Amino acid sequence: MYAPERQQEILRLARDGGRVDVVSLAEEFHVTVETIRRDLKALDRAGLVRRVHGGAIPAGLLDFEPDLAEREDTAIDEKDRIAKAALAELPADGTVILDAGTTVARLAGVIPLEASLTVVTHSLPIAARLADHPGIQLHLVGGRVRHRTRAAVDAWALRAYGEIRADVLFVAANGFSVEQGLTTPDLAEAAVKRAAMTAARRVVLLADSSKYGQEHFARFGGLSNVDLLITDSGLSPDRAAAIERGGMEVVRA
Repeated sequence: MYAPERQQEILRLARDGGRVDVVSLAEEFHVTVETIRRDLKALDRAGLVRRVHGGAIPAGLLDFEPDLAEREDTAIDEKDRIAKAALAELPADGTVILDAGTTVARLAGVIPLEASLTVVTHSLPIAARLADHPGIQLHLVGGRVRHRTRAAVDAWALRAYGEIRADVLFVAANGFSVEQGLTTPDLAEAAVKRAAMTAARRVVLLADSSKYGQEHFARFGGLSNVDLLITDSGLSPDRAAAIERGGMEVVRA
């Protein structure tokens, strides 16, 4: 296969899957990783992809945000394992902030009925899921609701998080990496995540391994702002070790 043909196929894979990674492409096309890096560099120069850590995403996807329903159907098994592992981080009779995110919503869905917690959230789906839980005192943070994520944002939400102190925040991110930290497509949502991180004594990031290396428009913190990452076994031991060298514990569920 000639280089232009291979690059055209790489572009198709990136557009179909939302991203491509160097190692997988090298295996698929039976070429070296150096060859794939040259292909991605050529596509990047042409403005067709944007290179990110370990691979590339189609141009224009830095501020692309899938709909909530689409994200709920992605990496289902991984998110379930992450949610179950996160149960160990729930305080006994304490206060928890649950960020808007599909993996965090799965945690909300598996909180035991015997749990006794105060839960604060700006996510409408999470609030609806916990409204009938017998052991939870639920506080719903208000504000403008973003249709794509069903999360409250802007001044009301920021003010509410400025007035509380919680034991643990379970936060979500659209992308995370050692170099770029935590990112999400929307500035207003990033601001609320940042405020929630400030309001908690301990911050736990729940993110499946496909989020590693992804970069989005709005940065809301560095990995140094997170105490623990709970992800799935798709995150390689080398990448987990690199994250831990920055001072954050990693659990691969």
